[in-house]
Amino acid sequence: MQQIKDNLEQIHQAIQRACEKARRPQSAVKLLAVSKTKPVEDIQAAINAGQLAFGENYVQEGVEKIQFFADKHPELEWHFIGPLQSNKTRLVAEYFDWMQTIDRAKIADRLNEQRPAGKAPLNVLIQINISDEKSKSGIQPDEMLELAKHIINRPHLRLRGLMAIPAPTANLTEQQQALSAMNQLFEQLKAALPQQQIDTLSMGMTDDMESAIQFGSTMVRIGTAIFGKRNYA
Repeated sequence: MQQIKDNLEQIHQAIQRACEKARRPQSAVKLLAVSKTKPVEDIQAAINAGQLAFGENYVQEGVEKIQFFADKHPELEWHFIGPLQSNKTRLVAEYFDWMQTIDRAKIADRLNEQRPAGKAPLNVLIQINISDEKSKSGIQPDEMLELAKHIINRPHLRLRGLMAIPAPTANLTEQQQALSAMNQLFEQLKAALPQQQIDTLSMGMTDDMESAIQFGSTMVRIGTAIFGKRNYA
C-alpha cells in the first residue's frame, strides 16, 4: 500500500512540473484516480494518501464501492467515466456525484428524471469523440452546443464542461492537435453559455497528461500509474 502512496506523490510532482511548464497554477488541475477493477483496499490506501476523487467505468462495481465508503468517507467524490446504457442510468443518477460521458439527450433526460430530489444536481460533462473513432463513445464536435443547450434546461443536472479520450498515438503532433481542438471547443462552450458554471475540461491520462495540461485540461484521469496494471479476469 506504500506503493500507491509513492505513486500518487510522483503523479502530483509530474502534474506540478507540467503546470509550471504550461505557466498554470498546480491548483488548476485536479487528479481523478481511476479505480475501476481495483479492490477497496487499494482505494483506502489512496484515501490515506489524501486522494478524494475517484473514477469508475462499471456501474455496479462503482455503486458497491460508493456504498462501502459512504459512512467511512462521506467526503469522497465519485465520477462515472464509462459508456452508459440507458437501462443503467438510475444507479448513476442515485449514487454518483459526476457523470463525465453524456453523449445523447436521452441519457441526459433519464439522469435528470432519476436524480433523487434531496441530492444536489448531478455534475455532467459532454463526451466529445475528438479523434472520430468508430469504437469510441462521444458526440461529434458540431453537435456539442445543441446537446449543451438541452442539458442546461434539465434542473437536476449541472453542465460543467467537456470530456474526451483522444486516440492513443506516439505522434506528439497528432496528440497535441486533438488536445488543442478540445481546448477550442471548451472555450467555445464557455463563450456560448456565459451564465453556466463551465469550468471542467477532463482530458489527459498517463501517456498524454503533460500535453493535456499544456492545452488547458482541468482534470486528468490516472489509473494504472496509481494502482498498477488492471486484472480483467
